Amino acid sequence: MKDNLFIENLKQSTGMRVFLFLIILMVSSLIGVAVSALFMFAGDTGLKIGQGISSVFLFVVPPIVYYFITRKAYPMRDLGFRRLASPWWLLLAGVALMFVSLPVTVQLNTWNQGMKLGGFFESIETWMKTLEETAAAATEKMLNVDTVGGLIINLFIIALIPAIGEELTFRGVLQQSLTHKMNPHVAIILSAALFSFIHFQFYGFLPRMFLGVLLGYMFYITGSLWTSILMHFVNNGTAVVLYYLNNKGTINIDVDRFGATDNVWLLFASALLTSGLIAWSWWKAKR
Repeated sequence: MKDNLFIENLKQSTGMRVFLFLIILMVSSLIGVAVSALFMFAGDTGLKIGQGISSVFLFVVPPIVYYFITRKAYPMRDLGFRRLASPWWLLLAGVALMFVSLPVTVQLNTWNQGMKLGGFFESIETWMKTLEETAAAATEKMLNVDTVGGLIINLFIIALIPAIGEELTFRGVLQQSLTHKMNPHVAIILSAALFSFIHFQFYGFLPRMFLGVLLGYMFYITGSLWTSILMHFVNNGTAVVLYYLNNKGTINIDVDRFGATDNVWLLFASALLTSGLIAWSWWKAKR
């Protein structure tokens, strides 16, 4: 009886649910760090295994455990694993959105990379640059593969696991919880900001937040996590494949600048098509 009362309180109190989720997140993250540390001296393969384990315990395990505790009936459906509440081909609209928005994303990254604080914030700026360089070095090391086996492993660790885990956490738990309490547009933007902040790569904050907004809107429009997971996977997977092709010598491009343009009109067209595609998807879903 007391257990049932506790569960009912969790369902009713937003504060208690957030507190419980943070506790689960912290415990799971510590377990992930401890387990992944076992592979840190196993070379590049160990680095990738450790990264995969850490991602699973940080983003996949907490939302699932949280929903199994707070939702008795259909925890996976409540997380967002539902059939699309709109035409299935809006999945394709979400994928198209990833490529249509590329010029805007790269331009936001350019502006973000040029950020300078200085003065009173100089020490904070140094700390942020150190975090950025460390993360960039680790990512570069993981992406430095030229075999099909290495490509498949990277697609699994860098594209698939984060796509599932981060969408579970930031769209499945956070965005849905906020949407129950506030305007959905505000909930989507706040979730996207936290999604970007949690990566602790502040020189990529704006483009990552922009990506979070796109994922958030398409999840809200279609009512299914499958949409945002597919979009997230395509976004990460495209970078993995391009790095692989670069390493093979098949192509020779700056992957970080893929989709960039100096043409103001093309940039404007990208922004217009991006917002138009979201508005059109919303309209089709409402119909």
